[in-house]
Amino acid sequence: MARWTARRAGENGYLVDVPDADPAQLADGVRGLCQERGIGLVEVVPGMSTVLIVFQDPRAVQIETLLAEVDAAPASGEVGTLTIDVQYDGPDLAEVAALTGLAEQQVIDLHTQTEFRAAFSGFAPGFAYLTGVPQQLRVPRRPDPRPVVPAGSVALADEFTAVYPKRLPGGWQLIGTTQQPLWIMRRNPPAVIRPGMTVRFRQVG
Repeated sequence: MARWTARRAGENGYLVDVPDADPAQLADGVRGLCQERGIGLVEVVPGMSTVLIVFQDPRAVQIETLLAEVDAAPASGEVGTLTIDVQYDGPDLAEVAALTGLAEQQVIDLHTQTEFRAAFSGFAPGFAYLTGVPQQLRVPRRPDPRPVVPAGSVALADEFTAVYPKRLPGGWQLIGTTQQPLWIMRRNPPAVIRPGMTVRFRQVG
């Protein structure tokens, strides 16, 4: 049985609902199959529980057949694994510890011992929402968002953790900083963290 439903989105696109599957994995499968078949793709964008697929010519595609083939194919494996070095010196680390009832080092240990997955990008280019946050580390967004959050800030909010790829406003709880650039304009694509990647954090300093 299909784990998705597709509906038209604009002239050339489809929005695929995937409540019981991994959107990043489906997006990778669509890219691979379209490349193999020579099907023209404009973009494939995974979300929290959806995938937006935009074709050059949707008339040349039977979306249900395409998705069924992707669904039946074996998983292609990880997009990649990234380890990010972090100084856990964030201004909200003490508050996160208080909210969770943990010591600050316990917060750090849980964050560094967990393997996260980049589910989707949003909010700003290169801002990857990482899932897999342990229940003990789930804290609400700040009631007073900051007008400026420095690039490289490592943050928690609800069921997600993330790294701000550049200077942005934001209301997440800031627990650390990294010097690793995660948005590099000379790269293609510029975002270092891509949906489907496995991400780990390592304490330094």
